[in-house]
Order: sequence, then structure tokens, then C-alpha cells
Amino acid sequence: MATAYLLNHLLTESAQQNPSALALRYQAETLDYGELEGRSNQTARALHEIGVVPGDRVGLHMRKTADAIVALLGIQKAGGCVVPVGADMPAPRIRQIVDQCGMRFLVNSAAAHRAIGAEGLKGSSLECVAVIDEPADDLPSIGPRHVALPAVQAAQSPEHWSIPTIDRDLAYILFTSGSTGRPKGVMLSHRAVLTFIDWATNRFEIRSDDRLSNHASLSFDLSTFDIFAAMSAGASVTVVPEGLSAFPTKLAGMIEEQAITVWYSVPSVLTMLSSRGGLAGRRIDSLRLVLFAGEVFPTKHLRKLMQEVPKARFFNLYGPTETNVCTYYEVKEPPDADARPIPIGRACSNTKTVVLDETGQPVSEPGDEGLLYVGGSTLMDGYFGLPAESAATLRPNPLTEGREEPLYCTGDWVRIGNEGSYHFLGRRDHMVKVGGYRVELGEIEAALHSCPGVTEAAAIAVPDELIGNRIRAVVVATDPDENVQRVRRHCAGLLPSYMIPHEVEFRTALPRTATDKIDRPALLDNSSGDS
Repeated sequence: MATAYLLNHLLTESAQQNPSALALRYQAETLDYGELEGRSNQTARALHEIGVVPGDRVGLHMRKTADAIVALLGIQKAGGCVVPVGADMPAPRIRQIVDQCGMRFLVNSAAAHRAIGAEGLKGSSLECVAVIDEPADDLPSIGPRHVALPAVQAAQSPEHWSIPTIDRDLAYILFTSGSTGRPKGVMLSHRAVLTFIDWATNRFEIRSDDRLSNHASLSFDLSTFDIFAAMSAGASVTVVPEGLSAFPTKLAGMIEEQAITVWYSVPSVLTMLSSRGGLAGRRIDSLRLVLFAGEVFPTKHLRKLMQEVPKARFFNLYGPTETNVCTYYEVKEPPDADARPIPIGRACSNTKTVVLDETGQPVSEPGDEGLLYVGGSTLMDGYFGLPAESAATLRPNPLTEGREEPLYCTGDWVRIGNEGSYHFLGRRDHMVKVGGYRVELGEIEAALHSCPGVTEAAAIAVPDELIGNRIRAVVVATDPDENVQRVRRHCAGLLPSYMIPHEVEFRTALPRTATDKIDRPALLDNSSGDS
């Protein structure tokens, strides 16, 4: 096969080179490269038979398992664009995603299917729901047509098969939090993800004998590294069961038992692993790379972890979903416990970074500060179906005359260090990170405002060393009997679990500035935290 230009080419190449090598492990289930290639080919053929055509946005609604990885690869081989939908996502949000990207097909598990309920997607754009693990006869109808995918798969050949597509075709749409209360679908082409994978595989020297962990959700861009860097190198990936992070000792045990060599996750997971995982008593010498991204890693926790895993190399990776990883920094020595946050580093290869000051002019000298903009092949194509929002965040590069080169505004304010690395100083808007997930506070506020009896609401982020930020909701309600659990239950019906406020505080009024805007600093300073 020629050089890979689609993500699924990575699997096919490794399967041709070493079909008996371990590719995937999920609990007691294992698949070698030949088996993974064969099953994904059968899935692609099955999806094609039920009507999937190139360019279709195909939802993937199930917990992260071996079946989920097979389905993801099958969707891409069928020419479709994968739209991951969290298994615990409430039905109204799933409906928003389905309708926003004109989704005709949804691949799900029986458990996820039942969780939606018969009325959850009634009247949506869905034409067919393919249930991947059980007969569909006894499931509630959430679309015009149901298919038991295993029966269709079994009749298909496992020989190599894929629909011709090009590198500019969409591989993923990853939905992130939106400021208007509506999620935004980040469009990522095969080229965008593959450019990152090529850089990461080379920069971190991923080898065929490596064992990578897949900790992140499939709807989180971190997962693309785990899956496709492993396939690029012919290495294996261990799928970490969802929810295992809540049990740090079990997570540490998995690293030891599976002899994981490359770990990539958000810092909050690593912090819990270090503080409560009992690493000192574990044999984890196999761990040679620890990569982290998604939020600031408190230096005191990073220092402790580096002391517990002294043989590993540590890298801070930075980048929003719209760019994937765009800068990186190797932490070569344990930082002082009271040191400032470590830098986010320099631009990755084939990535362009530009800092613009408050006047919109480029700056490049040590000590200069400004908004960080990113360009290059890893850049998103925009937000699906939202041209105005896409145009608002993608702007022409002021340093390229005579041609258009889009730059993405990260919304992050940085300072240029003496060594040329960028230092993250903070956000310029109301977007924060919670447990590595990007959260728009405005979306939480939209959910709060929709709660019966709530007349005013504000969501504020309270710094937390374990998860980055805790969300505190401050609300004004007409009903004196309004209670915390009722508000949180209402939010749980509209938002993913990581966006549900951790605390709810009731007030008679919200503080205002001279321009009649909510005084958020006053809320943060004066909130009692009663919940």
C-alpha cells in the first residue's frame, strides 16, 4: 500500500505487515491486527449495505469497548465521518447533535439505545439505528428503521475493503461546549488528524513493542493519539474501561498488569493516580512516556508523580480540539512545588503559532503577551453547520500577504518566555476546563435558566487542584422551596455529567457592575459555597 493518507490506512498497513501482532486489548478480550482489520472490514461492508454513503455523519453512541473501536474504524472505511456521542449523554443533547449535523445513521449498543428512550429522538433526522451487540427486535423505536448489525456483519467478507475517500474528507466531528447553549461540532479531516499522528509517532518514538493506554473518551480528541499512533507503529492499545479513573488503585494496577509503556490523559487523572493510587508499591518501570493535556497540571502534584515514576519522560501537550495538539514542552526535571505552571512550549512541526497583542499586531519578543493563534494542517475545517461561528474564530494570518491562510484564535492569553516557549496566562472568555473537558459556562447558564422557578443564574469556575475547576451555580429563584437537588437533576437532563454544577447557591439577587452586567469576580470572591 502507498503512504497512508487516511486514518484507516494505518490499520491496514500494520495488518499487512504483522497480522498476528496484538492490536487491541479490552479487559479479557484481545484482537490482533488481522482480526481488527477483518472485523472493521466486515463492519464497513455492513454499514454500506444498510445505506451509509461517503460523507455521511454516523453517530457512535456506546461505551468505549473493543466493539466501539471496531465500529469507529468501520465507519471511516465506509467513507463516513465518526460523530462520537457519550453513552451517558442526556437525550436532549443527543437530539441537538443528531439534528445539527444532519445525522442519518446511528451505531449504538443496546444499553445506550434503551437509555435514550422511545421519545428521545422521535422526529429527528435519523433514518436507521444499527445496534451492534444485540438483536434489535425488543428495543424501543428511536428511528424509522432498526438493524441488528451483527447479523449483517456476519454475512460480509473480512477481506480488505474501503470506500475511496481523500485526505480532506471528514474523519471526525467532535462536539464541544457552546456559549449559546448549543454544542458546536468541530470538523476534523483525515489530513488534520493524520498530521498530528505523524508528528506524535515520530516525536515520541512510538515503537511496535509499545503498549499504549486509551484512557480518554472517544468524544475527546486525546483518544485519537492512543488509537492511531498505536496503529501507525504497529503497537498495541489497551482500552481503559469507563469509570475506572474513580478507582485510582485499580487504575494503577492496570498499568502494572498490562505493562503500559505510554500513558496519555488529563492531569487530574494523573493527580489522583499519584495521590491515591499507591504507585510506590507498584512495579511500573515499563512506563517510559507520560503525556498530559487538557488542563494545567499543579506543579506540586507533577513533582510528586515525577518522583514516583523517575524513569519516564514527561511532556505537557497543549491545544484545543480545533487544532489538536499544537505546542509541547518536555518537563525534564521535577519542578519546585511552589513553582509557576510549566510552559506549554513551542509549536509542533508543520504547525504555525502567532501571538497577537491587544491591538491585533503580531509580537514575538521575550516578555511579550497576547492571544495565541494557530494554523497548519491540523486545523479544523470549521464548526459543522455554523458558518458565522466558524468565521468568528478563523481569521486570516496577518503575516501572509497575497494569499489566505486561516488561523484559529485559541482564546488563550500567553507570554513569550526567554527560551521561546509559550507560558499560558489564562482565558480571555468564559471557557474553562473541568477534568480535561472544555466547558463553556454560558451553556451551563442556559440550562440553569431553563429550570422552572429560576429567574437569574450564573455559573462560575472555582479552581480545584484535582479536576482543574469546580462549577458553582449561583441562582435566583421565585420559589422559596427551590432546592439544590432539583436544580442539579434538571441540569442532568440537559448536560453531560462533567458540566453539572458541583455546588448550587441560592441568592435573592446577583451582583451587577456599573454596566449592569453580572459581576463575576464578586460572585467568586463572595460566594459562600453553601450547597
